Amino acid sequence: LDETAALAQWTAPAPHFLESFDDAQPLDGVITLTQPVIAPLFDTRSLRESLAAWTDDRQTDEAFREALFRRTIYPESGSSVPFEEFWVTTRHDGFCLLPAGPALFDARIDRALRSLPTPTAAAGEELELVVHASNSMLEGRHAHNAWLHELPDPVTKATWGNWVSLAPERAEALGFQEGDLVALRTSKEGQPVVLPVQIQPGQHPRIVAVPLGFGRTGTDRFARLGPQWLESDLTVADGATIGANAAPLMTRREGLLQHGGQVVTIERRKGHEPLATTQSHHTLTVPANLAPHGGEVRDAVREVSLAAFIAGDRTESTMHGDGLWKDDFANDLPHWEMIVDLDRCTGCSACVVSCQVENNVPVVGRDEVLRAREMHWIRIDRYYRGEGDFVRMAHQPMMCHHCDNAPCETVCPVLATVHSEEGLNQQAYNRCVGTRYCANNCPYKVRRFNWFDYPHEDALQNLSLNPDITVRTRGVMEKCSFCVQRIQAAKGKAKADGRRIRDGEIEPACAQA
Repeated sequence: LDETAALAQWTAPAPHFLESFDDAQPLDGVITLTQPVIAPLFDTRSLRESLAAWTDDRQTDEAFREALFRRTIYPESGSSVPFEEFWVTTRHDGFCLLPAGPALFDARIDRALRSLPTPTAAAGEELELVVHASNSMLEGRHAHNAWLHELPDPVTKATWGNWVSLAPERAEALGFQEGDLVALRTSKEGQPVVLPVQIQPGQHPRIVAVPLGFGRTGTDRFARLGPQWLESDLTVADGATIGANAAPLMTRREGLLQHGGQVVTIERRKGHEPLATTQSHHTLTVPANLAPHGGEVRDAVREVSLAAFIAGDRTESTMHGDGLWKDDFANDLPHWEMIVDLDRCTGCSACVVSCQVENNVPVVGRDEVLRAREMHWIRIDRYYRGEGDFVRMAHQPMMCHHCDNAPCETVCPVLATVHSEEGLNQQAYNRCVGTRYCANNCPYKVRRFNWFDYPHEDALQNLSLNPDITVRTRGVMEKCSFCVQRIQAAKGKAKADGRRIRDGEIEPACAQA
């Protein structure tokens, strides 16, 4: 139960939207229907059925909806066919169209914004609080989703909790290091919110930023998430919460919650809590003691202006060289390619979660993330450029590049990673003996090693696994497969239709997100 349900005297469990019929009106004149894709797993009923039962009306949800359509929607649609045919067609298509009515009001966002009270900024050298929605938790609606807890923040790259962001100069002036625990207050009588410090380049020195969405009760169910071994630590203590609830720091003004402008005080607390950040994991930088003598030093991110690119000056963005091996593969088969537009990437990480869900990538928990053992097949590296107030960010999605002459393939002693005739770098899980030579030789550091057998005892959670994807075992290396299961499915459909695969017909999970 969430916080609201825990305060109720009676609770009426409702089915998941994938278990139930429903209807909606997303646009004026558009009525949509949804149908269940699975039978109800528990003894639940919809809100309509509960209301009907409490009024001694035993009508089923589907019968109620059909009666509603017969009484209101069908007459408004102006359909010339009998209702039974209209109802069957609507359920088949999933929607029906009605004549759009006149607009009842003129929705103008600028007028709405002008009606809001102007936030009052902190005066002098006082610190000003900004409370913002978390990228993954939003205001807290996703706090019980482990996938999103382990999703790195686009800017800080922190996981499993929230933090207090301070500018580097402010942290230095206050004597704080990253991970130091501090207490925030917006009033003397208010309860303090205790969180670790995160030092954020480019942030205004008078701003103290805290993400919302954490501190939800019941998140201690993730305490023993991930492998349990001799040196493992809990993701969250029993009875505690993941992160802290920053909502009490907000104040009301003219009936509205203030997300910014409040004066905030900050004081040191005993203790240190390291942030489970991923930016320094799987680094592309070669350590100085391993760098070849006289070797070329290359930036991980190379950028060139559009004007220079159009003019043909591409020396900073492209490199060309002869291959080490001849191409032994014929070009009469499809070769799969994907392009990532780095100018449009905002680091939202939707592709990371989509890949994790599609390919049964396990959630490992906070302790394993601190050990740089997260299993995401895609990571989004974040790089800063500039100094002081002029810091800009570049996001670089990094997944298996399926290299033509893949360095990982040449070092595997058991041929567990091989090249397909269609240009894919493939991993045979049942051949892998876990030497990890391939991960060491990967220039992009995108291979992940299963240090443990991740638990799958929960029958309900196992329903989220993709049946087309093998669940990997301890000691096996894994990586991006270019969603080969989708490629094979598209091949089968094209063969059944007696045609060739169309360009763009296959969409990997990351691109779909």
